[in-house]
Amino acid sequence: MKRIAITTLGCKVNQFESAAFASRFEDLGCEMVPFQAAADVYVINTCTVTAKAGQQSRQLIRRVLHEHPDARVVVTGCYAQMDPESVLNLAEQPAAPVTIVGNGNKHLLVEAALSEHARDLVMLMGKIREKKEICDLPVKRFRGRTRAYLRIQDGCDNFCSYCIVPYTRGRSRSLPMAGVLEQAAVFSEQGYRELVITGINVGKYGLDLSEGETIYSLLDRLCRDFPGLRLRLSSIEPTEVNEHLLELMGRHANFMPHLHIPLQSGDDQVLARMNRRYDRAEFAEVIHRVRHTLPAAAIGCDVLGGFPGETEEEAENTYRLLADLPVSYLHVFPYSRRPSTLAASMREQLPGPVKEARVRRLRALDAEKRQAMYANNIGRVHQVLVERRQSKTGLLQGFSENYLPILFPGGSGLIRKVVPVRLVAVEDGQPMGLLAEDLLEESRQNR
Repeated sequence: MKRIAITTLGCKVNQFESAAFASRFEDLGCEMVPFQAAADVYVINTCTVTAKAGQQSRQLIRRVLHEHPDARVVVTGCYAQMDPESVLNLAEQPAAPVTIVGNGNKHLLVEAALSEHARDLVMLMGKIREKKEICDLPVKRFRGRTRAYLRIQDGCDNFCSYCIVPYTRGRSRSLPMAGVLEQAAVFSEQGYRELVITGINVGKYGLDLSEGETIYSLLDRLCRDFPGLRLRLSSIEPTEVNEHLLELMGRHANFMPHLHIPLQSGDDQVLARMNRRYDRAEFAEVIHRVRHTLPAAAIGCDVLGGFPGETEEEAENTYRLLADLPVSYLHVFPYSRRPSTLAASMREQLPGPVKEARVRRLRALDAEKRQAMYANNIGRVHQVLVERRQSKTGLLQGFSENYLPILFPGGSGLIRKVVPVRLVAVEDGQPMGLLAEDLLEESRQNR
């Protein structure tokens, strides 16, 4: 029995794919062990969306090669796809047992890792932009999770000027409807209570297929076929948030009122240099439409600080737009120069201290937005998916429909269940709740 250890850096798509690797290894009789344990095979699913992520990937590969010189090391993911030669150079000896599997060949990873000829399999790469079909990577279950990630799409055709993802993930490719429904059924049978619908650019789902399906028809079908599963959309472009999507969210009780909509910049000139396909007025209109249609929804935004050439006035335009909009939270990142992207060759790359100052200011705004969202929900009863008991406080921890992270007292039998919790206070920035006992019995009866 081979012992297999897997670690994952980066996005939800990577996490789904690592879960698929684990499922396949187990089907073949392997034993999954923690990444810190002794193993026969170490799989490292890397990320390179930022320079920091790439550095973390290199450090991890180097450490595993040093600590486990006799093990097979399989490196995959976006860092491996972007620069496989650098991965090979990390090996201390030319004959080090490293196998590199590109993003377009992840469906071959498990068999390659277990092959008697694995030490001779240096690279399974291929040209990612020539891949026309998504890798078939079924998942049996996510270890230690109450919600499962369901990857419906891979790749991106947008080519935003700062983003390396189209070069590491290839063109947009969708999982056929039958495959999506089959995977959702597996998760439902395994007892998961929530599915997070994810991909690299989920709004483009189905456009590369001949089935006539779109992200909207897919979400409608999932909501109807799996009424006992909560569905949450991981992220969607502002140009894809339309009346059809909002109507679906309002009509289906199991479609969670939570949208993550990337902004990146609130200045029109910067948006044009980023090759984003909207302006600040259009983005604002989308946010107001969501808030009007779904008043209790959580709305998150991605934003980059310190894009090349960003002036103080342009940075202020971004801050003011976000400060004035009814968004719930921000994911803030400093601009990171990535090879092969158009922005990497732009003049006026900003110095680190300037980027850091702008990121700090935006993160302070994020903290204000989150606290305002928590305060606005005090007194309301939320349906909370209980995930775990927090070791620090001994309280149960879970997420509401609109993604509030709520702590509350209760028995361990509630873990992995959806229970009514009234948000009663915010203590040290943390939403605190109490079981709505008057609604709990009704909730049990309806289950």
